[in-house]
Amino acid sequence: MSRLLTPPLSLYVHFPWCVRKCPYCDFNSYTLHGELAEDSYVRALLSDLESQSVEVGGREVTSIFLGGGTPSLFSPEAIGRVLDAARVNMAVAADAEVTLEANPGTIERGRFDEYHSAGVTRVSLGAQSFDDGQLVALGRIHSSGETRRAAAELHAAGLHNFNLDLMYSLSGQNLDAALRDVEEALQLHPAHISHYQLTIEQGTVFAGDPPELPGDDAAADMLIACRDRLGEAGYSRYEVSAYALPGMRCRHNLNYWLFGDYLGVGAGAHGKHTISATGAVVRTQQTREPRRYMADPRASLARRTVPAQDLPFEFMLNALRLVDGFEQSGFCARTGLEWDVVAARVDQLVEQGLLEIRGPVCRPSSRGLEFLNDVLLRFLEETPKMTGSFGLSTAV
Repeated sequence: MSRLLTPPLSLYVHFPWCVRKCPYCDFNSYTLHGELAEDSYVRALLSDLESQSVEVGGREVTSIFLGGGTPSLFSPEAIGRVLDAARVNMAVAADAEVTLEANPGTIERGRFDEYHSAGVTRVSLGAQSFDDGQLVALGRIHSSGETRRAAAELHAAGLHNFNLDLMYSLSGQNLDAALRDVEEALQLHPAHISHYQLTIEQGTVFAGDPPELPGDDAAADMLIACRDRLGEAGYSRYEVSAYALPGMRCRHNLNYWLFGDYLGVGAGAHGKHTISATGAVVRTQQTREPRRYMADPRASLARRTVPAQDLPFEFMLNALRLVDGFEQSGFCARTGLEWDVVAARVDQLVEQGLLEIRGPVCRPSSRGLEFLNDVLLRFLEETPKMTGSFGLSTAV
């Protein structure tokens, strides 16, 4: 067996409410009806955080992500309470990246300087498009003008490190329209741009009444043209859907993609952590329903030890999203498995032009990035039986 090294640790905190749930969204989020249960939910988060932090035994937290839902529905004071509790219960690094997801709508804006004072160092704005007709079709509550004003407020608050979420391959969208969205985003000088293709997910409103979307060829043309324009503007594509200025990659998401550990706190939050003493990789999930979560967050956390045969797929599912790929030693260190476990499949994918090996680095080829789902499915095939004491049967 390879020597498993304890990976970096992040913290994810989930806030499950939105003003209105978007028809394409399959996240654990709920339309807010009536008054926000801010104090009750924050108290549940603090209890959950205190309980789970015991399991990571003083390990340093390198990043915090406040996601949702719409975390910016919560006041700066509430966000500050959560961040203060994280620092009390965990060893949060002095330079930790702390990201807050926010909606550009006016109901949640105007307080970015206060969020900054509470400890937020990075914001992710759900712009999605700068075409107001598209925003209506996507069920968004904001206008393109509100996105521009929100970006101006972020700069004024000193939060220059912000991300803009953009979608492409929208209903009725052509190549020129997709490029206009990118040009509009560049005018706001974000540090980071996430550029996602709209896909129809099960369980969403769009799944029941799907819009007519551009075909695969048109979507591919949009991706290539927008990718090239972002590159010209200095934004490097480092993950399938992520582009950043030099030095501004999202540290929190990089930890996910390199199979790092993270505590998941909040209704429906997922987590992953490595048990140092045994090498077991444990997945956690909180109950999805907010009322059940607030009733007893300590009792509602489910834990599952990841079987050894599942680790290659789980690692590749994340790491092969990275344009630069990963070092083979990183696979061994994060899974505790030898490279031989995946070597034959990797070699086959290299022969097919879907993966590349450059020295110690394994990465997807440009063609591999286009057919990433097909590449990943190859690692779902039955893994050869492992031998040795890996500790994965340990109850945790």
